[in-house]
Amino acid sequence: MTCKAGLPLDEGAPCMGAQLYAAITALDVPEGVQIVPVDCLSACNTGAAVALSAPGRWSYVYGRMTADNAADILLGAAAYAAAPDGLVPWRERPVIFRKQSLARIPPLEAAHV
Repeated sequence: MTCKAGLPLDEGAPCMGAQLYAAITALDVPEGVQIVPVDCLSACNTGAAVALSAPGRWSYVYGRMTADNAADILLGAAAYAAAPDGLVPWRERPVIFRKQSLARIPPLEAAHV
């Protein structure tokens, strides 16, 4: 987790991505949700970012996340895990997922070349 969210980082201070990961994993992770840390989601101008993905489902990337958003991120991840195709109705998403979506990616099975 190297995300600095495009901001300068004080020497020795944890980066935004590491702070976000620590905040998320400090909470109870909902059933069906697995937290997997990654170094970078290439969302430098809109970091820190999180992604939701699962086989056969739509995937999402959300940006401008902070440690303060950890509980809402887990609520959104639980709703995603409960949606068979990954499409959570807009009004059932946490506000941060409604307003801070960077990408919605179709399942590989739906991609047409």
